[in-house]
Amino acid sequence: MLDQGTAAPVWLSEADCDIAAFADHVAQTTAAADHPFATEIVSNIPVYDGPALERGDEAQWRAVMAEWNRVFATGAGIIAIRQGYTDMALIDAVTEALNAIIAEEEATGAGSGDHFAAAGANSRIWNAHEKLGIAAPELFARYNANECVRRASEAWLGSGYQITTQANVVRPGGKAQTAHRDYHMGFQTVETLRGYPATQHALSAQLTLQGAVAHCDMPLASGPTKLLPYSQSYLPGYIAIHRPEFRALFEENYVQLPLQKGDLLFFNPATFHAAGENRTTDIQRFANLMQIGSAFGRSIEIVDRIRLSKAVYPALLALKERVSARALDNIVAATAEGYPFPANLDLESPLSGMAPPSQQDVMRQALAEDWTARRFAEAIDAQAELKRSH
Repeated sequence: MLDQGTAAPVWLSEADCDIAAFADHVAQTTAAADHPFATEIVSNIPVYDGPALERGDEAQWRAVMAEWNRVFATGAGIIAIRQGYTDMALIDAVTEALNAIIAEEEATGAGSGDHFAAAGANSRIWNAHEKLGIAAPELFARYNANECVRRASEAWLGSGYQITTQANVVRPGGKAQTAHRDYHMGFQTVETLRGYPATQHALSAQLTLQGAVAHCDMPLASGPTKLLPYSQSYLPGYIAIHRPEFRALFEENYVQLPLQKGDLLFFNPATFHAAGENRTTDIQRFANLMQIGSAFGRSIEIVDRIRLSKAVYPALLALKERVSARALDNIVAATAEGYPFPANLDLESPLSGMAPPSQQDVMRQALAEDWTARRFAEAIDAQAELKRSH
């Protein structure tokens, strides 16, 4: 029988966040012998040569991808690929196309901001992947033919992955971000995180891969991403990153890799990270950020939860005084969409928080305020109208 006194916790909380244990955990050293395909180890991060990788055969690629998988899972959590793109004219052309989108959005008042900076402090294109493809399909095709991007994606997520990108320009004087983990669980509050078992905390880190294409040279003064190697495999990390002592340790121990135009950076989304401060006077730090998702983040069946919610809401109103609040909320959970993503972040701005309201949030508000069925239906339709691409 399992000794319950020594079993790993199922429900994580602030009590599981041990700063001394975390400090020991991230004090690991990356050994070159464990990364035979890396050309060097820089600040504990394995660095690879893109052109050399592309000359390899399928057997070598499989071995490289296995090495990357181990890095993302239990190693440093981060890899860099020098000259992941070698066609600088292509990079410049894509930069020009993305800058045109930025100019158009800023002229029309679209592109309202990002998760960490006030509107106007940086320039960001939400859903840059689709927007580039619509505006410049030939450039999009050439840009997305990249073999290193595909291999890194499949090394962590397997086939069927989906790419999203968010072009990001940090101007001279642009401030650093706060240390964080990323989507999915990195966008949740501590209260919400306590509701997920530890198995889901571990799973979240396996559902996406973070990446970036350097569209300009990024010396340290320009503020390339601050990274804490090995932090991705600290299980309570989604809660810990909210605590000031963990953020302080991050600031004392993070590393940064200077990048050159065409370099690629990939890391486990659970890696503690933050964009750095651009301390230059003349570098517009331009990165095309990638968030690549697993094919498995989807349900088996299509359920029209808008139609279902509209049909069930009148029955919920009738039941409101006859069942407990908990029973009522159980019905909400079974009926409406509980997750606010995917979202059009141009229309549902994250400036007031990391995530817009979910369909369930709207239904709960409607029940609390005794909305009519018509008002609820109008609110659900209005919310659905925001969940579209341009």
